[in-house]
Amino acid sequence: MLFDQNIEPGCSYCRHSKALGRDEFACSKQGIMFGSGQCGSFRYEPTKRIPPELPSVNPSTIVDIMSDEEFDL
Repeated sequence: MLFDQNIEPGCSYCRHSKALGRDEFACSKQGIMFGSGQCGSFRYEPTKRIPPELPSVNPSTIVDIMSDEEFDL
């Protein structure tokens, strides 16, 4: 998913952009753009993409599948 080439264009992970603020980017082709902006010069840069956060796991909801007896020698 992170290195998927069939990705929807966006300035936040374009090779030609540099982050200015929270959602503003300086594009070497178009000037100041927003993170959701896009243009014909878009080139995907996977190192700029931030993967989605993993959901937190509540330890009390985890069910013990194996018992301690299975690990005795």
